[in-house]
Amino acid sequence: MKMTAFATILMTFATLVACGDSSTQDRSSSREVAQPEAASAESSVQNDVISPLFKDGVNEQNRGDKTGMVRIHGTINANGGGQVTLSESEGRNYSVIATTQLSNRQFDFGEVEVGRGFYKISLNGDNNAADIILNPDESDLELTFNSSRLSANRSANGSNENTGWFQYGTLETTNASEVRKLRQSIKDAGAFRSRIEEQIKQKEKELVDQQHALMDQYPGTFLAKYLGWKNPKYPSNKGRFFEDIDPLDNSAVRSMAPSDRIQNMMRSFSGGTDSGFLACIDLVKAHFEPNPVALESVLYAMLDGFYNTGKETICQYILDNYIFDEDCGADLSDAIRIRAQGIINLQVGKTPPNFQIDKWNGGAVDLYKTCEANEYTLLMFWASWCHKCEQEMPNIGPMYAKHGYKGFEVIGISLDQVRNTWEKAISDNAMTWPNVSQLQAWKSPVVTDYKITATPTYFLLDREGEIVLKPKRYFEVDKFLTENLK
Repeated sequence: MKMTAFATILMTFATLVACGDSSTQDRSSSREVAQPEAASAESSVQNDVISPLFKDGVNEQNRGDKTGMVRIHGTINANGGGQVTLSESEGRNYSVIATTQLSNRQFDFGEVEVGRGFYKISLNGDNNAADIILNPDESDLELTFNSSRLSANRSANGSNENTGWFQYGTLETTNASEVRKLRQSIKDAGAFRSRIEEQIKQKEKELVDQQHALMDQYPGTFLAKYLGWKNPKYPSNKGRFFEDIDPLDNSAVRSMAPSDRIQNMMRSFSGGTDSGFLACIDLVKAHFEPNPVALESVLYAMLDGFYNTGKETICQYILDNYIFDEDCGADLSDAIRIRAQGIINLQVGKTPPNFQIDKWNGGAVDLYKTCEANEYTLLMFWASWCHKCEQEMPNIGPMYAKHGYKGFEVIGISLDQVRNTWEKAISDNAMTWPNVSQLQAWKSPVVTDYKITATPTYFLLDREGEIVLKPKRYFEVDKFLTENLK
């Protein structure tokens, strides 16, 4: 596709702000609802009109971050004991900060030092968890989970933060379900399409009104601030799109607000072009640059997001210009470079992480040892419930038979959770190659390490364990093996 004149200007601007003089950068600042439709870079209109959906949730009480001790305890209505884990959020990522035992349906972490933001309580693994808000302004948090499922009936008497948050979660879930049903009905709406589109807008506006009402009900809370970040103050001005999120406020990092706003910005201003994405990336970097903690978080969020959508050239731009660049990356910690290395290791020409996982029929698979024993090894991430996998699977067997005797191996890595279902799928599809699973679905460690976001996903590795191909379909593998495996 040819680059338009305006896109060329955007690319030039991206170059100027990438590592240049700070005077060239926009410094206007010292889970969105009713998002704007995706606009092309050429047609985006910049203006300073304040959105009617915006409401400022920041006041003197909740401004900035605050660190302090909070006692976290409560009741879980679950038979037996187990481990209760407390994790701190960073966008979609969590890190464990405390653990305790559930005894007689009671748990108590004691006093834990925390900052304002979202945290996660889980029981016996991440599959049973609930998001909560911690704020040192509320020094004693007692939680009650009336079901063994933490995401079900719950309360937090005495906590405005969590009483409001649990209330909002119900409102948001209900609204999302109603909007989803309306969107599904559009394809058969015919002449009534415009009426349904108007109903969707009304539903989205209803949720915004509910957000504003909760902000008024619980002023000065982190919740009020977070709900205020849901809707940009200047949604039609790319340069001021992040102005209402203080880059020095580390509590924003403990939420989805920066990631959601970045996603919103890319939809609204990138035009879907590489040059448009790069211009947006540079503006995000410029806004959060005064705070290395926030900067690292948003850089990784963008790196992770673009990798998961297959835009590895955009990932390389972030890596080269902002993370591993000697000038731009000078203030970043080693932690983000280690996290970024995880993405680099999943690119063609790199070596992905090793794993040892038990096979379904006994024994274990060691990836690196398997690679050493074969010319090429195909990693196939799949699941018994995946319809696309069902379409691919009948072709894997013949390909395995065709090339296997020449030094080709397949390792099936299932995202199933139920062993019987997984084993039945192996039998039904005559999968004679090694098959493994950690039976934790999307939360399986190997799925996290390989950043799997869809099934099937393939990686073809050579004898040294390096990725030589990241195919989308089986026939790409067959073509490669036909040409390279003699």
